[in-house]
Amino acid sequence: MTHGKAILNALTVDVEDYFHVQAFAGVIPPHTWDSFESRVENNTRRVLDMLAEHDLKATFFVLGWEAERRPGLVRRIAEDGHEVACHGYGHQLIYRIGPDAFREDVGRAKALLEDITGESVTGYRAPSYSITAQSLWALDILIECGFEYDSSIFPVIHDTYGIPDAPRFPHVIERPSGSLLEFPASTFELRAFGMRMRLPVAGGGYLRLFPVRALRGAIRSINRRESRPAVLYFHPWELDTGQPRIKAGLKSRFRHTVNLHKTEAKVRKLISDLPFGPMRQVLKQGRWRV
Repeated sequence: MTHGKAILNALTVDVEDYFHVQAFAGVIPPHTWDSFESRVENNTRRVLDMLAEHDLKATFFVLGWEAERRPGLVRRIAEDGHEVACHGYGHQLIYRIGPDAFREDVGRAKALLEDITGESVTGYRAPSYSITAQSLWALDILIECGFEYDSSIFPVIHDTYGIPDAPRFPHVIERPSGSLLEFPASTFELRAFGMRMRLPVAGGGYLRLFPVRALRGAIRSINRRESRPAVLYFHPWELDTGQPRIKAGLKSRFRHTVNLHKTEAKVRKLISDLPFGPMRQVLKQGRWRV
């Protein structure tokens, strides 16, 4: 990155509804999704209005299942000048569905988004960051499908996702099928007593759980101390305190609902205090090129 200038961070939005999340996968099977009240359009338009207030552009990783049902929303995202990227079609964990189903899923979603926007879709983020050590084959499929960058690897320990020893910042991944830029979810490296610990500060549940001062300080440290860009992500449903409450296990309900009422204020604070832009633009400004 260029020193002496403010480093641009990536602002990203995962466009899916409250009933798509992995926390509820055990109680809401995909064939029932159409029976739930859809709130994604109003919530996403709310996000678009908020970004317009701040004159900001972002990358929207759109779920194909939603794009198929709400093409007008996808067109609105593109017409507002935001980057439309791919979140797959069916929001299933990659390491569970396997290569053949994944190839069909991501190819279907990419084609849908490109047909709606009339533009090439070059970025991808996996549902629940489910490119792990067990599913690195997915990177080859992404390259074969024409994606230029991925944002699916979370370099932390977690019960659903994560590659703990993966690089923390944008880098090129070389695979048998070619190369792909990877923009990992952001972590803050805490050093104490001769040990290093990676704390997730990228967004989602961590955005809702941690104080905004801590998140802002972590991103500033990544920018200033490490001279690298960070990535922030959130979902439109995280701004929606009126969404239906799902009957699920305590851990799942906690992960989904903790501090929903604080999300919008935190996002507004972060995007007011720090420089953000679309992921593709951030990668273009680095030495990786996209």
